[in-house]
Amino acid sequence: MKIHLFALMLLIGVVLALHLTMNAQVGIILKNPKMGNALFWIIGGVTAVIIGLTSWETEVFNRIKDVPIWLLTAGAMGGLLVFGIAWIIPQIGAGPAFILMIAGQIITGMLFSHFGILGSPVEPITLTKVLGALLLLSGVGIVTFTK
Repeated sequence: MKIHLFALMLLIGVVLALHLTMNAQVGIILKNPKMGNALFWIIGGVTAVIIGLTSWETEVFNRIKDVPIWLLTAGAMGGLLVFGIAWIIPQIGAGPAFILMIAGQIITGMLFSHFGILGSPVEPITLTKVLGALLLLSGVGIVTFTK
């Protein structure tokens, strides 16, 4: 088992929660979540270019024609996701926002793994996994809708 990769993904989840909540707070301080999000994406874009330049390879520009255009829409999805999350957090709270987001990711992840979507290793959905997802969704309901 690649325990270090599991630990890294857990850390990425922590950083993602911190990042998105920081983005929401910037929008609140600026009183303009759209501009706060744009600022984050400018900084993120510069960071991505710097990271990309560390493995500069001219051949990438020749291979880009092989990438289906629909896959490149992930960049726009990312911008919309971060904006949406930063906009929603101040309205429903970070806890419910992240719990609901995780529930959506678990359901989608199970389906992607079951069908091998986008190169995911095939891992069939089992009764145990369905029960786990149902427990998670029950927890989402409890955490989100109880006072």
